[in-house]
This record gives sequence, structure tokens and C-alpha cells, in this order.
Amino acid sequence: MLCKDEIRKLIIEQNLIENYIDLEKQLQPNGFDCTLKTIYSLEGEGRIDFDNIERKLPEVKELKFEDDWIYLDKGYYRARINEIVNLPKDLAALARPRSSLIRCGVNVLTAVWDAGYRGRSEVGLAVYRGIWLKKNARIVQLVFFRLSGKSSGYSGIYQNEGII
Repeated sequence: MLCKDEIRKLIIEQNLIENYIDLEKQLQPNGFDCTLKTIYSLEGEGRIDFDNIERKLPEVKELKFEDDWIYLDKGYYRARINEIVNLPKDLAALARPRSSLIRCGVNVLTAVWDAGYRGRSEVGLAVYRGIWLKKNARIVQLVFFRLSGKSSGYSGIYQNEGII
């Protein structure tokens, strides 16, 4: 797992993370806090198969902030982060919810961020009690892991998501 100083060095020298709001506030002893850009509700259902030929993601509806705040009732939402992450082929990441979010009855659901991934990712928000969130709130902490060797790199449909 990478420490704060190594994460800072990779951000400055290799553009590991772009579009952050406040580097020093977002850097943590063992990770980097990512911030809330947009929130979506899911409309309809999805389909997942073995080889993704019949994969269908549910439609989403963007929810609007009022005076930079949004209230989320109990339920499931997708949230896009502000930051663009550029993982080199020898680094992977996991996103974990910030502890304050958990203490408010909200969990964050994510997958592995594969080596070679580039994008402004989305995470799932499972809201067990209602919560008010402010635009740009720090919601997840990325932790980075050095791989034992270079990976071939991520090449799935989410490459460059949220950038274009």
C-alpha cells in the first residue's frame, strides 16, 4: 500500500490524479480522498451475463443539487467523482468509504480499479438512512497498491469514462 508521500510524488510527477480540489486536504496518510461531482438515480434494471455480449446497464437520471446540497432518501444511487485517475500499469487501487459517511448510515460500493485504468469513475452509494451531501464532499478514499510486476492494463468499456 502506498503512503502519502509516494502518492503525492506520483500525482506531481506522473499525473496519477487530475482535477483534485485541494491536494493537501485530499491526501491522507494511506490514500487520497475523492470528491462528489454528480449523483444519479437508477431507472429500470440491468442485465449481466458471462461474456458481456448481453450486458445492459440501467438507465440513470441525474439528480440536481440545490444551493450545492442534495438530500438522498434511503435507497441506491450512483455517484461520479470529480477526480480523473490515471493508473500506471504497475499500480491498482481500491476505493473505501470515508468513515464519516459510514457513521451517517451510507456505504460506498466499488470494484477494483485495475492497473492501466484512466477515468472519472462512478461508485455506488447505499443509503440506509437519509443524508444530505454537499457538492464536492469527500466521499471515498482511494488506496493504491504496487503490483508485483507490470500488468497488460485495463481495456474494458469504462476506460476513459466520464472524461469525454
